[in-house]
Amino acid sequence: MNHHPLVSFDRSDPVVTNYLAKFQRISLAIVMLVAVLTLGAWTLAGLGLRLPAGLTLMKINTVLALLLSTVSLTLSQPPRSKHALLIGRLMAIPVGLLAAESLLEHVLGISFGFDTLLAADTSSYHPGLMSTQAALMFLMLAIVLFFIRAEGGVFGYAADLLVVSVGFLVLVLLSGFIFGATSPVRVAPNNWTSPQTMISLGLLCLVAFGQRAEHGVFAILIRRGIGGKIARILTPILLILPFLREMGRIRLIHNHLLPEHYTTAVLASSAAVLSFAFLMVLARHINGLEKEIHDLSLRDGLTGLYNLRGFNFLAEQALRLAQRDWLPFSVLYLDMDNLKTINDQLGHGAGSAFLVEIAALLQTTFRETDVVGRVGGDEFAVAGQLNSEGMAMAVQRLEEASESALPDARSEFPLSFSHGFVTTRYQSHETLEDLLARADKAMYEHKKGRKLQPR
Repeated sequence: MNHHPLVSFDRSDPVVTNYLAKFQRISLAIVMLVAVLTLGAWTLAGLGLRLPAGLTLMKINTVLALLLSTVSLTLSQPPRSKHALLIGRLMAIPVGLLAAESLLEHVLGISFGFDTLLAADTSSYHPGLMSTQAALMFLMLAIVLFFIRAEGGVFGYAADLLVVSVGFLVLVLLSGFIFGATSPVRVAPNNWTSPQTMISLGLLCLVAFGQRAEHGVFAILIRRGIGGKIARILTPILLILPFLREMGRIRLIHNHLLPEHYTTAVLASSAAVLSFAFLMVLARHINGLEKEIHDLSLRDGLTGLYNLRGFNFLAEQALRLAQRDWLPFSVLYLDMDNLKTINDQLGHGAGSAFLVEIAALLQTTFRETDVVGRVGGDEFAVAGQLNSEGMAMAVQRLEEASESALPDARSEFPLSFSHGFVTTRYQSHETLEDLLARADKAMYEHKKGRKLQPR
């Protein structure tokens, strides 16, 4: 049994995954550029003189950890081989060792002598030592990199938890700096987490988060369906709004624009109004998604006409109205000619083009109030409040229009079909099923008569 791909809500949305893949490639390229430039500033004296002095705020071990992490995440990007994934996981090990070594040095107050092996550093009391925050984030990131493809289980959930923890620490450092810190967060005199380190770790965290979304608990963010779409809408809003509110509060208080109690009142009222506006937007969006689901359940994905279920549902209602008001009601049954031969000789794409063309002719021939549907592979039906003369005239217009329509200029097949229609009598109690059966029989009589005609 064939299922339309749009109803596979448990699969990733290809549009979202394509955008996510582009974002990941761009982010990894930015981090790689920052790391390479910083490495050059530390190791190449001539190059270092031409680069901004602030680049050396990032320690050499931090640069190495960034480079290894970036390569590891790049190797885990699709398309990927088993060997690439293995190498990527192995690169997580030195990242973890560099981070663990730095944390031990901070805790024990000693130096293992690894921090200045590649480049001398005289800018701090402990040369070359990465900050505690950076070391902790790299240690957690290394574990995420090692289990980046884990699906479920202890290791998968641990990777998801750790990537969120890294994101939390990055947000704390960045927001602390933005909300008035005089410098990035220090751990000792002249030894801090530099801005480029925080930004680079933030980008790596987002890339790791995106890759975990393919396998972990964040999969809803890239899924099809209402849940995935709502999650993608809510996530940036819920992440940004608290920071915007806090920035507004700080600005109002520092600039003495309002008394303190009015500042709280204004911000609380603004949050209430924004929440209500957001609720209205979300409700409208959900209604739109519900309409899409309703159309998917009643419409044919290829032609846009009603499918068998949709046709039966709406035609039955139209028939009841006609019977209640004693109005004539007609049903047309139409069968496209040569669809199997067209598919065999020209391909299914050409056959689909013929079906779409017939659907378009039916829509332009009949009224908006008539119910037009594709009720089978090459079978169509029309139902509406028409008498026999009105239906005969509509069929004649349809035949004339089909003679000049040819979906594929290379095709040797004309756009033709067999048809049959019936009209109810006044006060008739026939069901839609009865009318469709009679119209189907009339269509086969028409098809049989055409075959007997000389060519």
